[in-house]
Amino acid sequence: MRKMPAIRKAALRELAAAAYELDAGVIQGELRQSADGEWSVGDTPLADWLEQYTGQKVYLIIASLENDRPLQPKVCRTCGTEYTGMECPRCREARVRLRGQG
Repeated sequence: MRKMPAIRKAALRELAAAAYELDAGVIQGELRQSADGEWSVGDTPLADWLEQYTGQKVYLIIASLENDRPLQPKVCRTCGTEYTGMECPRCREARVRLRGQG
């Protein structure tokens, strides 16, 4: 297994944490397909997990923990700071300082 850059791993953790906060379904583990064609993530059969969302409009996001590509820097639309990750650290720091929100 290739070593994932720490910033990418942190961004994926933030994404998963945001999903948990939205009360979204999140599972983590190795994606496997059995000999009979059944897919599972860790010990969770995907068909069983997905069944709870039948008939609903959903987003399905899969992010590999083995992707070693570096995240591309972005420029904050608010303050113009170049950053890497989920949100601008300068604006986040200002928001926490001014509003006490994390």
